[in-house]
Formats: sequence, C-alpha cells, structure tokens
Amino acid sequence: MSQANPIRIFVTHAWEPNDDYLRVFEYLESARNFYYRNSSTPERRPMGDKEVIREDLRRQIAPAEAVIGLASLYERQHELLVFQLTFAQACNKPVILLKTFGLQRPVPKSLADLASETVDWDERALVDAVRRLARHEDTARYDTIEFKLD
Repeated sequence: MSQANPIRIFVTHAWEPNDDYLRVFEYLESARNFYYRNSSTPERRPMGDKEVIREDLRRQIAPAEAVIGLASLYERQHELLVFQLTFAQACNKPVILLKTFGLQRPVPKSLADLASETVDWDERALVDAVRRLARHEDTARYDTIEFKLD
C-alpha cells in the first residue's frame, strides 16, 4: 500500500448525517502511513425506488477492497445495512464490522454473522483489520514501552 496504490474502502451509510461515519475517517486519517480511497458517496442519494437505491449501493461497493460496516446503522436502517453487508459478502469482499460507538452492548448475531471481523472503536485495530483483510498484509506490530530508571 502506498499513496500511488491506496486501499479502496466502502463505509456503510444510509444517506443521512452520521457521527460514526465521520468518525471512521478521523481514525483512518490519524493512522500513519495508511492510504485509502473512499468509494462510498453518502452525499449523493439517488432518486428512485428501492431497486435504484440498491443499484447505486452496488456501484459504490464494487470497486472496494474492504467494507467497513457500522453497527450503529442497525437500529435505524436495518434493511439497508444488511443489504450492503450481504452484497459485500456475495462479492467476496471482507467486511470489518465496527461496534456501536460508546455502547458496551453486544452486536446482534445476525449482523456479526455477516462480518469477516468485528472490531472495537480503536484506530489501530481498525487500520490493522483493513490492511490484513484487504491486502493480506502482515500487521504484527509491537508496542515499545520505555522505562526511565532513576
């Protein structure tokens, strides 16, 4: 992965303002040496019936190497979220499911079954999951703790 060859991602959305959607990009932007291209376009809702909306989502998901699913959409847009994750699975795209931000409740089993991996809201865990699942990159990192001896 480099600036010339960024990882293509799709983040689930429902064409409405969502703090979790924006938070994903804050996490990705704060990661060092992580380059991505977002294929989701939540600012341009297609006009038409349910099938037009689904076709637009298919178009957005198709170029992605990994899909980041937001569990927070489950309560408000259950059908739309399940469609996005199911289509990603059908296209053999890895799905990284982010738990609902700030809540310690478990992810519904029906949603967890659609994910390749479920992660907490942690920048390092999210970036490592994307690298590992999208590009099969080794993400073994070690923390270095320095102790000051007096």
